[in-house]
Formats: sequence, structure tokens, C-alpha cells
Amino acid sequence: MTKDSKKIISAGHICLDITPIFPDNRSYKDIASILIPGKLINMDKADVSTGGSVANTGLALKKLGCDVTLLGKVGNDHFGDLIKSIVSSYGAGGLISDDNSSTSYSVVLAVPGIDRVFLHNPGANDTFSSDDISDEVLSDAVLFHFGYPTLMKNMYENDAKDLVRLFEKVKSKGIATSMDMAAIDPESDAAKADWKKILDDTLAYVDFFLPSFEELCFMLDREKYEKMIASGSDMTDIIDMNKDVSPLAKKCIDMGCKTVVIKCGMRGLFYMTGDSKAIKDIGQRLKINRDDWADRSGIQPCFMAKIVRSATGAGDTSIAAFLAALINGRSVSECVRLAAAEGACCVTGYDALSGLKTLDELEQAINDGWETWEK
Repeated sequence: MTKDSKKIISAGHICLDITPIFPDNRSYKDIASILIPGKLINMDKADVSTGGSVANTGLALKKLGCDVTLLGKVGNDHFGDLIKSIVSSYGAGGLISDDNSSTSYSVVLAVPGIDRVFLHNPGANDTFSSDDISDEVLSDAVLFHFGYPTLMKNMYENDAKDLVRLFEKVKSKGIATSMDMAAIDPESDAAKADWKKILDDTLAYVDFFLPSFEELCFMLDREKYEKMIASGSDMTDIIDMNKDVSPLAKKCIDMGCKTVVIKCGMRGLFYMTGDSKAIKDIGQRLKINRDDWADRSGIQPCFMAKIVRSATGAGDTSIAAFLAALINGRSVSECVRLAAAEGACCVTGYDALSGLKTLDELEQAINDGWETWEK
């Protein structure tokens, strides 16, 4: 590893996102008005793009000027070829091919005015293992980001022993680590996993944990999650950032993670960091001013988006901005602010990448008085 190297690895879940585009002049009250047997709805063209953490976060980091290696698994099929072609067009590589698996895909129903619905096939992601990450690829990495173990069977079965093994391996090399989650289908095998135990075992090796409130509440406070879902309201519309979100963040810090950033939809981002002793344990290859990170917490409101076309990839790309700012020495509050700003840019496009701006452009917009959305 060279002295100035800042290589990031974006590993984990990758898929092909197929998003049918609804006409701009149409709006719907609820998803039930669409999913009616025999109903025909005229659509615009379909947007086809890479999806999943590896592509969304990894390629966003690439667009932000970072040195990124993508480590996701695809099948040797048409969808896999398409993913490789898209990734290659960004000058990125590192994907793993599996002859015995199909490529993962998601059909994203981004209905205007309604939160997204995903029809998802995990495909080759289910066979991803710690053995797919070689010592050689880790040799010059400063930061290792892993996304969506909740959608990767081998990463959550058997109490996620392989996920723990992976993070322990990476952490032992002095590499800073970060992890993101994805929503869990309550009827899936992943929902049956003991996520409290999984997080308790894993977070000791995670420096930066960046889940959504819904994902984290499902894992750590299932009773509250079910009550909120039963209310019929969007969870982020009814949460109290201090009463509902802060206690979950504290649980993550107590489990051993050094920094937690919880994505709360239109409510913004809630962040909390560990004490100075915990912050000193962040991977030593990452050079940050640790005085800017110890014992911090706060709420970062969302920035107002010019237009909202789709929230696809908004969480992943906000993480990319956070990580890009992180490796460039920004403070935790600056990293979270830039993350929120990038998320607001992302939603202006139908895919995860077309609406993104550089960190300099984001900072300029913020300095020019970019308004935030506060409830």
C-alpha cells in the first residue's frame, strides 16, 4: 500500500434493478390501487441499472473520485453480463462470477407518492462467503464497506458466523470497516435469524454502522416495530428522534460499533459515536482527526430536493458521500451533512447515480443556503 493510497472496497450484495417508470402526470393514493388482478397500467420506459450496495455505494464512490474495488457475485447469464458491462463503463471491476448461481435482480415499483416496493431474487448473493474476499485484495485497502447481509443467506444463517469471520479478518489487518443493512421481509428466512445476537457478535468489528431506522428497529426492538407497522403510517412519519431513534443508536454503541448513523427517511439522519477509547480502535489505515469523532451525537435534517422521482439508492449514495468525506478527513458532522445532501440529489433521478453531485458541489450548495426539510 502506497503512502497516499485511499482504496475502498465495496463488498456484498449486487443485483440488476429494473424500474418501470410511471408517467409524471399520474399519482396514486396507495399500492392497492395498482396491484389489482387483471388491471392494465400504461407505463413509460423502464430504467435498467445496477442495484444493491456494491453497485449503488461503490459506483457512487467512483463518481465521487474515490479509488474503489467492487466485490459482488453474479451468475454467468444475461443479467450478469449486463451488470458487468455497466460496472465496466464506470471504470470499475472486481466482480466474482459463479457458474452455479443466477444473477440477482429486483423489480422496483417506484409509484409516485408511495414508498418503493421491491420484487427481489437474491440469486448469487446467497452464496457469497468470507472466502470470496482474498488477502491480496485487502492488502492495499484503507476502508472496507459491506452492504446488505440481510439479503445474503450465507451471511445471516448459523448466527452469521461467516459475517463475523469476515469482519474479524478485515479488522485484524488495520482496515476501517463499515456496514449497511437492507429491509428484511418478515416472511423470509432472514426474519427468523437472531439479529440481536448477530449484531452483538458483529458490531465489535464494525467501525461505522449505517442502517435505516426500520431495519434497526426490526432487529433490536421487534415489538415496537410491529406496533409502528400496525399503525398504518410510514414509520419515519411517526418516530421521535430522541425517544425512538437515540436508544437504538446507544444499543449499537454498547455492542461495540464506533459510529452509528441511522437513516430516518424524510426525518433525516441520527448519528452517535463512541468515546475516545472506542474511536482510537478505528482501523489504523484510516487517517482521521479522532478529536472530531469522540462522544458526538446529533440530528441532521434532510435537504430539500428539487424534484423527487425515485428514492432508489438514496440511502446507499448518502453512505457513499459519508465514506468519501470520511477518507478525506472531514469531521463526523460534516460527513453526515454531506450524506444528507447527496441523498437529496439522488432522489432527483430514477436510478441511483444520475442525480449525484461531487462533494465540492454539495458543499457549495450548502454554503449557498440550501434549505432543509424539518418536521
